[in-house]
Amino acid sequence: MAGRSVSQKRSNRRRGRWAAVCAGLALALGVGQGTAVAAGVPAPPVPRGKILAAPAALAGGIVHPDAPPAGADDWNCKPSPEHPRPVVLLHGTFANAYDDWGLMSPYLKQLGYCVFAPNYGAAPGSPVKATAHIPDSARQIADYVDRVLKATGAHQVDLVGHSQGGGVTPRWYLRFDGGTDPAHPQRNKVHSLIGLAPSNHGTTASGLGTLTTRLGLNPTVSAVVGQAYADQMAGSEVNTELDRGGDTQPGVAYTVIATRLDEVVTPYTQQFLTAGPGATVKNITIQDICPRDLSEHVSIAYDSNAAQLVRNALDPAHAQPIGCGLSLPVLGG
Repeated sequence: MAGRSVSQKRSNRRRGRWAAVCAGLALALGVGQGTAVAAGVPAPPVPRGKILAAPAALAGGIVHPDAPPAGADDWNCKPSPEHPRPVVLLHGTFANAYDDWGLMSPYLKQLGYCVFAPNYGAAPGSPVKATAHIPDSARQIADYVDRVLKATGAHQVDLVGHSQGGGVTPRWYLRFDGGTDPAHPQRNKVHSLIGLAPSNHGTTASGLGTLTTRLGLNPTVSAVVGQAYADQMAGSEVNTELDRGGDTQPGVAYTVIATRLDEVVTPYTQQFLTAGPGATVKNITIQDICPRDLSEHVSIAYDSNAAQLVRNALDPAHAQPIGCGLSLPVLGG
């Protein structure tokens, strides 16, 4: 009996050592992915995209150009104590809310957020939106955010945007159209801005923008495709005016999620921000987190890896390790 007791104690000690080793490995893996794991909080489901989800959403956006994506625009939604700020999704240039947010909107709704997704920068009925002059689009965003705050009773919103919707347009709203109060940041209407492949400092558009700029063709091109084209070129009047006061506004938390494979906002480092007084900035290159991620400018909106990074940026106190999956160009994943 005594021998059996000693053997059992040794077995318990071995199990204890293995448990400690496993716990240490789990912690190391979590740290290696740059995230914190909240004790006792189960990992949210990963929004694995279907291979044809993005093309199907594009087709749906043509047929229903003014419709919200699944999960968005419940004007009776009241934010919970766990997620007290509504999330406003801002689509990119030549896109609309329906075709840009088919993955992100239902995912954030599933996580418990009140989700809203405006269409802006074009007339109703047009499937191609966000083509207007950037300051005009920013004023539309300002009106929409005010409407969300009034309907939900929230003090602030979080903005999540793709391309133009994550970059120059919301930054213009924050600086010039009432999104922030630099003298009293606690009065800001926006708590955070999370940009997927955002057009923060202008683009060369893989050389096309450089060519049209040097040839003086930006006004001509914009007359066809919309003023937002010229506004987002590197060195434009809009970018010059916006960057003159620095990249950030006091009291706002900024996150940039970029891909090295971006073919639209180029070079991709043009997307990164520098924190000014009272603001925080986290610049993320998605391949540094998920090396197999092949998303480019368009498909990053349908990238489950990017969606998880957005989740963590919205709720950093309960950030979870990123479950990296393969994401493909154009199709996402």
